[in-house]
Amino acid sequence: MVAESGVVAVFASVGAFGMGFVASAGAVRAREKSRAAARRRASLSGEGLAGSRGGKGISDWVISFVEARSRVAKKRSARPVPPRREEALAQVIRQTGLASSASIAGFLDARLRLALFAAAAGALLGCALSFELAVLLAIAGGLWGFSAPKRALEKRKKERAEELERHLPEMLEVISLGLRSGLSFDRSLDVYLDHFSTLLSRSLASARQQWALGLARRDDALRSVAETYDSALFSRAIESVIRSLRYGSSLAEGLEATAREARASYRALKQEQVAKAPVKMMVPTGTLMLPAMLILVLGPMLLELVGGF
Repeated sequence: MVAESGVVAVFASVGAFGMGFVASAGAVRAREKSRAAARRRASLSGEGLAGSRGGKGISDWVISFVEARSRVAKKRSARPVPPRREEALAQVIRQTGLASSASIAGFLDARLRLALFAAAAGALLGCALSFELAVLLAIAGGLWGFSAPKRALEKRKKERAEELERHLPEMLEVISLGLRSGLSFDRSLDVYLDHFSTLLSRSLASARQQWALGLARRDDALRSVAETYDSALFSRAIESVIRSLRYGSSLAEGLEATAREARASYRALKQEQVAKAPVKMMVPTGTLMLPAMLILVLGPMLLELVGGF
């Protein structure tokens, strides 16, 4: 009996230990998933994009520099900009989600300073070898610095549009489900905002609060959200919602059709990116791996030929 009770106690302790280990491992996995989701939401927020790479990239530092120069430029008089160019720059800044932290004057000032800094860095680096190389590196650095802010904003705009189209189908389907359940559009939108935490939900929550408090009309608030994304599909969905709410036409069927179109569009985008991956891999393969393989294969033969002479 004593032996049997000892064996039972051992098995019970092992089982308890195993259950505790499994529970702790599950808790760790859940915590890591929540942290990863939080990092991704923070990386794609409108205030800043550190990226899901675990740190800031060059484009993120450039955007931070543009925001810093925008804060300084508010205290000074802005340089005159042609109206057409000003409108184009303002649209790009809006679609990157930086309308509240960046300005056209800050963008122009950051571009000039980056061009001068990169040109000076290239010239100093090239002076160590030759004057011609210093001139070439100065020109290359100046061109890179001049184009860096625009490329960083375009990259941020593209990432925001891709993140929007990833979550757009679920937003349309949740609202459509709420409408078919007898809820109004505002209550259906509240259901989505209460249960989803994405870049799109935060943008819509801000607009929802504006028209709920009477600070803006619902049509204007929805259109202002659509203007902050470079997505023609989202703009069409917003216009469809506005027309249906204004004229009383059926909204649920239109949202479901738009959700199917958005899902198909996002799938096609991902398939295109996958198809482009082998082509992009040819550049590092040709510039890094192929020369090393040629040296490894042809090196001994060249050495023998040189030794024979």
